Amino acid sequence: MFSIETLGERIKELRKQKKMTLEGLAGTEITKGMLSLIENNKARPSIESLTYIAERLDVDTAVLLGAIPSYHFSEVLEEVETLYNIEFEQKQDEYKKIISIVEPILDKLNQGYESARLLEIISRCLYHEGMDGWQQTSDKAAKLYDQMNIAARRAEIGLFRAMVKFSKHEYAASLEILLREREEIKSKYAYIDPMTQVDLDFHEAILQYAVGDSVAATRIMEMAIDFSKKHRIFYRIDDLYRVAAGYALMFHDEEKRVYYLGKLKQYGEFADDPYALLFCDLLNIEYLISVNHDYKAALEIINENLKSNLTESYSEYFFLEKGKALCGLGQYEEGLHWLNKIQIPSYVHHPFDLSILYAKDAYKALCHMKLGNLDEALKLAEHAVKIIAPLPDTPYKKFSFEAYELVKAELRERNAKES
Repeated sequence: MFSIETLGERIKELRKQKKMTLEGLAGTEITKGMLSLIENNKARPSIESLTYIAERLDVDTAVLLGAIPSYHFSEVLEEVETLYNIEFEQKQDEYKKIISIVEPILDKLNQGYESARLLEIISRCLYHEGMDGWQQTSDKAAKLYDQMNIAARRAEIGLFRAMVKFSKHEYAASLEILLREREEIKSKYAYIDPMTQVDLDFHEAILQYAVGDSVAATRIMEMAIDFSKKHRIFYRIDDLYRVAAGYALMFHDEEKRVYYLGKLKQYGEFADDPYALLFCDLLNIEYLISVNHDYKAALEIINENLKSNLTESYSEYFFLEKGKALCGLGQYEEGLHWLNKIQIPSYVHHPFDLSILYAKDAYKALCHMKLGNLDEALKLAEHAVKIIAPLPDTPYKKFSFEAYELVKAELRERNAKES
């Protein structure tokens, strides 16, 4: 809890210095009664209220936050965690708010869990806002976690550092950072808890896939699954099954596809996780389209799922599969309608996911080719191979190049006829 006496007196003193009434300071955001309670040490203001009061007093928030002694950082952390834990898609200016809250007390964050966590959070906010100093702040948080022997939080810092490069599609650099961070953690901590171990394994596996080392990735992933079973840890097990089943489907390992898809379905039913079951449907749809060429059966599952709000998190993939199925049935204009709806989310960074979604332009090119729009088809096909070329080899990359060759062949045939 804040040191209310010091804080209340400070607010009252500043208000009187500026010759403001209670009503004048309260404005429209705080009631006169609440402000009176704050000034008389009978109520605790939130960080947002403190920020508002500071603005009304025309002083920096630090003038008020300076009244908070170091042993009351838990209250500040509670406010910051609430802002930070808002879903990413719903965030507006929360990062800026957090920075304004924590910056005034940065020099006081020198010991204890609350200090380390506040440093960790503000370092991430500084990064997301494109501001300098996030690495140094992250280093300071890491050192505090090391002093307290908190491996789980220290690992989170390492993962974040690696994911910064991952989000820029610098996959080799991301993997290098993760391996270096992991080795450092291993050298400093005699014990790493099982959940942290699985988290590190999972991220290393997806990064090995990202750089094209499927052998190492599969080995690490299967090791993580076995480790999870041995220690009866269900944390990340659904993610591991998703990756395993998706990879098996992509590279035509039928035995593992059936096995891991079955495991994911069992997990979804046991945990009552609708999103795990939704992902199972997506994999089945992809199998029906790419392997069985049963477009009607795929459309039935797609249309049933599109009736549900649950598909919002996977909407782009369902649009893609519906477009592919309609193209397979020769309904090219309707197929284009669904393919044109696809907008690749800003949070999609893994080359497998990008390859899947980038292939939309190859499918659009083929639709236009079938409709006789060869110039548009060529433009789309060229774009498809250009954006997918730097990514590791996948069936989607191969398909994009094959579509490009088909469009070029069709153009050559048209030009030959015209000449």
